[in-house]
Amino acid sequence: MIEFKGLKISWLGHDSFVIKNGKTVAIDPFKIKGRHGPADILLITHEHFDHCSPDDVKKMASNKTVILATPACKAELTKAKIGEVRTIKPGDKLRLDGVSIEAVPAYNLNKFREPGKVFHPREDQKLGYIVEIEGVRVYHAGDTDAIPEMNGLKTDVALLPVSGTYVMTPEEAAEAAGLVNPSLAIPMHYGTIVGSEKDAVKFKELAPCHVEILRPE
Repeated sequence: MIEFKGLKISWLGHDSFVIKNGKTVAIDPFKIKGRHGPADILLITHEHFDHCSPDDVKKMASNKTVILATPACKAELTKAKIGEVRTIKPGDKLRLDGVSIEAVPAYNLNKFREPGKVFHPREDQKLGYIVEIEGVRVYHAGDTDAIPEMNGLKTDVALLPVSGTYVMTPEEAAEAAGLVNPSLAIPMHYGTIVGSEKDAVKFKELAPCHVEILRPE
C-alpha cells in the first residue's frame, strides 16, 4: 500500500486495486486474498476473465456497492446473479458520493491474437478509468497500448500495465507515462498470467516520473 495525498492505494495483484479515502473504490478484482471490501464503488474495465470475475466481485461487493462495467461484463455478472450493474462506455462521466468517475478508451494497436486481429479492439469499447477523489486523479489504464487518447489526460497517479503480450511492454508503458505525465506511476498486469517483476523494474528504469513497485496484498 502507498499513500498519496491522502489516498491509500493498494495493489491486489494483476490489474486489481483498491483506492481508499473515506470511500472505497475497487477496480478489476481478481484472485482476491484477504478482506479488502466491501467497496462503495466497483469498476470493471472489460469482460475478460482476469478482469470480470464474478466470484471476486462477490467478495468485494455488498448490496450497497455501485458496480460499473461494460455491457459484455454486465452480462457475465448477471448470469452469476450479482445484483444491479450499471453499464458504462468510453466518454461517460459521473459523480457518486463525492467520487468522480470518467471512463476512457483502452485498446491495442500492435498486440495481435492472429494477423489483423488485436486482443483488445478499439471497437469493443473496453475501458480505462480516471477516479477523482478530493481533487486527486488516479488513472487506471486497463488493458491497453500507448494510445493517442492518453495525450493530455490530467493524472496525478497512473496505474499502467507493463507485461507486454496483451498490453504495453515496459518501454511502451514508459512512453504512456510521458503522455499522461503523472506525479506517480505504479506498474500492473504482471506476475499472474504473463510478465514478471522484471517488467516492473524495467519500467521504473525508463519512466519519466516517480515509480513505486507495490507488493500484492
